Amino acid sequence: MTTHAVRLETADAAVTVISAERAVTDWSARYFGPWWKAAEVRPESACTGPLVIAEVNPETYADTALAVTKARHTSTTYAKAQMLLANDLDAGVIRGVCPEEALAYRSEPDAASLLIFGCDPEPVAIATARLAREVMRGMLLRDGWSVLHASAVVQDGRVVLTFGRKGAGKTTTALALAHWHGFGLLANDRVFVRPNDGGGMDVLPWPSAAAIGLGLLDALGWFDVARERLAGGEALHPTQDKRVTEALLAGLREPLWEDSKELKVQVFPDQFVRWFSLPLATDGEAAALIFPRIEAGAAPASEQRSRSLGEHDFMSGKTEDRYPDVFELARVDGGGTAESRQEAARCLAALPHHSVVLGHDLAANADFLAKLAGSA
Repeated sequence: MTTHAVRLETADAAVTVISAERAVTDWSARYFGPWWKAAEVRPESACTGPLVIAEVNPETYADTALAVTKARHTSTTYAKAQMLLANDLDAGVIRGVCPEEALAYRSEPDAASLLIFGCDPEPVAIATARLAREVMRGMLLRDGWSVLHASAVVQDGRVVLTFGRKGAGKTTTALALAHWHGFGLLANDRVFVRPNDGGGMDVLPWPSAAAIGLGLLDALGWFDVARERLAGGEALHPTQDKRVTEALLAGLREPLWEDSKELKVQVFPDQFVRWFSLPLATDGEAAALIFPRIEAGAAPASEQRSRSLGEHDFMSGKTEDRYPDVFELARVDGGGTAESRQEAARCLAALPHHSVVLGHDLAANADFLAKLAGSA
């Protein structure tokens, strides 16, 4: 049986994804892509270091699921689905099963090994990428990195970080600078940060699919590109609501809402490059912090209001509750240790802070922000 392997690397952390299903390793390769330097490697070279091993095998899934349900187990919610967990402390093994997704897991934290079993390639591929990212997050957090709730773009190694609560314009700011001024997109929603020996702050990407509203997609000039790709048989991320896909194919550009929540296009990381010719970046050093607010009809401008980082600008175990550390992959707070976050806040406080008001003219916003970033 042929086995495939993809190695993910960023900073000093690395994990290898292994599977007999090429679709599983291909999924991780396209999902993490240049952000985490995903590269195919020979399986025999991955005998050491953290491993995420995935198997598409209904019988193995059934055996593992049965072992969990027969043992003493607890129930929790993981990735919006019920997860049953059985922890064998003596053997150092944690088993889990998600009946709704037909996925089962076997984690050996001390051996840095995680096995995923399922019945169909796509759910296994999605879970494998998710857990590989959790393994990487754990290594980075234990190495002194912390996680910021921010978008990030890079130019000449200088990172512009944009902060704000939901709807403040983090994703819009990052995509506008990348689209109109060639900044490299580092992340659209969160990043890893750690002080460096030179007194600066290093920044790494947090790979994820990007949620883009239909209106923003249209304003960036990407709507027709996405529509043509979909009509040609390609697909966006499977977490996308089918109503969004239908709207794209029908040419409906107005935002879609459900219970005050906007339904958005879910873009794979590699589609930024292949579909929209948007450059991605792998790292950089923080140079400026931007705190935007959006106001209809406003001309982009700086504001006198002062804004500094708060606790809500950092991710933590409480805010990362969608993926609790049930398999003991991180073994520290989900946003980094308290010491790491405090040191990051201290370093970032010394950088230029810009409070700005932005309007709905994205090109004008981008021009203004590019000048602002250049003067930081």
